[in-house]
Amino acid sequence: MSVEGPLSGITVVDLSRVLAGPYCTMVMGDMGARVIKVENPSGGDDARQFGPFVKEKSAYFMSLNRGKESIALNLKDDADRVIFDDLLETADVLVENYRPGTMEKLGYGWEVLHEKYPRLIYAATSGFGHSGPYSSRPAYDMVVQAMGGIMSLTGHEGGPPTRVGSSIGDITAGLFTAIGINAALYHRQSSGEGIKVDVAMLDCQVAILENAIARYAATGVSPGPSGSRHPSIAPFDAYHASDGYFIIAAGNDTLFKTLCETLDRPDLTDNSLFITNDLRNEHQTALKTELEASLASQPVAHWLVLLGDKGIPSGPINDVAQVMSDDQVAARNMVVTAIDAEAGRLKMAGNPVKLSAFADSDTREAAPNLDQHREAILAELDKASSTD
Repeated sequence: MSVEGPLSGITVVDLSRVLAGPYCTMVMGDMGARVIKVENPSGGDDARQFGPFVKEKSAYFMSLNRGKESIALNLKDDADRVIFDDLLETADVLVENYRPGTMEKLGYGWEVLHEKYPRLIYAATSGFGHSGPYSSRPAYDMVVQAMGGIMSLTGHEGGPPTRVGSSIGDITAGLFTAIGINAALYHRQSSGEGIKVDVAMLDCQVAILENAIARYAATGVSPGPSGSRHPSIAPFDAYHASDGYFIIAAGNDTLFKTLCETLDRPDLTDNSLFITNDLRNEHQTALKTELEASLASQPVAHWLVLLGDKGIPSGPINDVAQVMSDDQVAARNMVVTAIDAEAGRLKMAGNPVKLSAFADSDTREAAPNLDQHREAILAELDKASSTD
């Protein structure tokens, strides 16, 4: 079911649901791993019930679970536990995103599994991790965006709390879990032993605060929201031309000088307020006023061509429809297609990691129906047990 990639031959048993865990295992699948999704028989992954729907099938679920296999198992049922144990016997990785303690209650905690399957890598993604005073708390994306500081940096000064527009609490946790699993697979190559990967959504939000932590450590002042501008570099913002906004990111003195020349404003490079980046950043409101006074003479399209020809980093502010029709996005195969037997053709984001040794197909296997692969998986397990 998986694509060809560096993880071909690796089997992932995926107990996760909704977003963080499924995003991790989707990444693993895009790298060639076989992903067997173990779902609750009573409806499966919760995301199957999330819209939007295409012919009564969740586009949300389908976009995150492409190319996976599905088997429905009740881990409180003795017969299903036997099947699950058989799956773990030959698996390389187990991924789960339950609240800490859940797997232990089911009899599948790390200590038990490591003793029984010493080569198995156990990857757990949770809101707050498997240690610390918040460990047992439930969490969703917006909770950790708020607690991890990202929301304090997002939006405009004086505005209401603003969530980042995509679920970066879940997505970063999924990515860091995939990174941890790959490191654990490498470790197993030399040690022969599986290890536990423990990733907390809150930890991941702290990890991506970028220079906000450094700014607070240096100044003692908590950074606040800064709209679209960069907190430490100027000009680095959304600027208004005659017909709308676009982005200019002149990240050094040379680019700033070139920008001023291109706008026929060489006077700005000699202005005592703008001579260095620190000064430009300190006086970014005044600088923006000066730049927008010149930009107002022409539309966005004009400036994008002119600045692009001069090598000044700039770009339009695209909506999703524009992203999906962008030539560069298409050239990099970042919108792929899966064909579902019931829902038909569905477009979804592609794999951003391009590997020279492996083809990057513009199609993907469809996401599975609940329990779709039960018979095939059971037959495979029976065959494996009969040859032992």
